[in-house]
Amino acid sequence: MPTTSTRPATAAAHGGRPSAVSRDPRARRSREAVLRAAVEELGAVGYGAFTVESVAARAGIAKSTFYRHWPDGLAVISDALETFHAQMRPMDHSGSYREQLVVMLEHVAHILADSPFAACIPALVDGAERDPAVARFLHTYSAARRAELAAVVEAGIASGELPASADVTLVVLCLLGPLFYSRLMTNASFGEHDVRALVDAVLPPVTR
Repeated sequence: MPTTSTRPATAAAHGGRPSAVSRDPRARRSREAVLRAAVEELGAVGYGAFTVESVAARAGIAKSTFYRHWPDGLAVISDALETFHAQMRPMDHSGSYREQLVVMLEHVAHILADSPFAACIPALVDGAERDPAVARFLHTYSAARRAELAAVVEAGIASGELPASADVTLVVLCLLGPLFYSRLMTNASFGEHDVRALVDAVLPPVTR
């Protein structure tokens, strides 16, 4: 895999965010502009054509400025996805485990249907098939997102609302599968309004 500036190629990208983020508001705004440019560029051209030069040009910065913050293209992709996930994820963790699942899955459905990140998913899936570094990043990032949902399912088991025999991994895959299948394999995204029905289908309400 080449180590030149033209491709997001190295495993160093798994480090994600820069080691120190400036407290200067202008620096923070500049950094977020680059992260947003990276997301937009990835969605627009795919991973194969994604380069440090193209991100720098889209963000309106010098390539040397880019390298002061990220070692390569995959690093800025990782930083962008982690940063914007932290900013956008639902903060309301109240209610039953079912209500929490609905809120989280409605958020995922919204992201997949109407956000700059939606186009990044097929780009990263394609990149993961061709580049082991991208595959490692995508699998690690996806596992972390599934773990957030798994924690809610485990809370349902702990509260007695789900049977102790429930397979947490299988439940999470059954909940997320229709959303990502719809995005990647059909011409229609999974609607937020259908999320509650999905949760009820995968986890039928317990009648007491």
